[in-house]
Amino acid sequence: MSTLAPALAALLLDGAIGEPDRIWRRLSHPVVLMGRLIAFLDHRLNRGAKRRLRGMVALGLLMLAVWVVVMAVLQLPGRWAVEPVLMAVLLAQNSLMRHVTAVADSLAAGLPEGRRAVARIVGRDVETLDDAGVARAAIESAAENFSDGVVAPLFWGLLFGLPGMALYKAVNTADSMIGYRNARYRDFGWAAARLDDVLNWVPARLAGMLLCAAHLSGRAWRVMRRDAGLHRSPNAGWPEAALAGVLGVALSGPRVYEGRRVDEPFVNAEGRRDAGVDDIRRAVGAIWRGWGAMVLLLGVLWLVVG
Repeated sequence: MSTLAPALAALLLDGAIGEPDRIWRRLSHPVVLMGRLIAFLDHRLNRGAKRRLRGMVALGLLMLAVWVVVMAVLQLPGRWAVEPVLMAVLLAQNSLMRHVTAVADSLAAGLPEGRRAVARIVGRDVETLDDAGVARAAIESAAENFSDGVVAPLFWGLLFGLPGMALYKAVNTADSMIGYRNARYRDFGWAAARLDDVLNWVPARLAGMLLCAAHLSGRAWRVMRRDAGLHRSPNAGWPEAALAGVLGVALSGPRVYEGRRVDEPFVNAEGRRDAGVDDIRRAVGAIWRGWGAMVLLLGVLWLVVG
């Protein structure tokens, strides 16, 4: 499998180095560039009639632009070195763990600091969150982003190399920017949201299974199988339920978006609801353990197949 070696190298490189600030202060991250193009298309096309069609056109133009750029980059000399580095840039294990750890450190310093830190990684209103709410939000974000920030891009990179990974990140970024069910994006963001659901269907379930397997946890497996479908998302419930089972905490549940309370069922409802700083740190360790399981799996495959 020609994509196996660069994917494994990218996974290790991202885990070890992540995204050095000194580099991205000088250069625009590829995901930032994707975001700028999405914002431009949103500004130009999200108007008038037939917004669902316009959103489909915008998504197609985004994917075409990303594909053209990636294919041009892969024509440069030294592809064997360029591809794993660029694949590593599109993974988010290291940066995800730093952001989640920052929530734990901030919450340990006080609730206001914890709210400010978790607001950087979640979309819900944080003003009403207590300590346990901040901790649960951070843990949920860790689980969901392990799936769509690490497992999913790696999955598509294994199948189709850097082009597959970059196209996935384009769709996922579009979903995060325009895939909302509000008046502005309900139609225009429909294509991005639906395609993101499709692309994450297999990776989300793999992410949940990785977390269960990495901890040899039958309880996590049972919770995942039972409660994943309770989640509002067709995909995020799998890694969240698995992590809830691993940690023994209840996740999801009621939350506030744009001033409106949304009553959702708890995942692993029998688990503890008083999550705290230590649980966030345990979640970080659990995600790293899932990452290690991926490294081990790819390493064995490389030895057998490569």
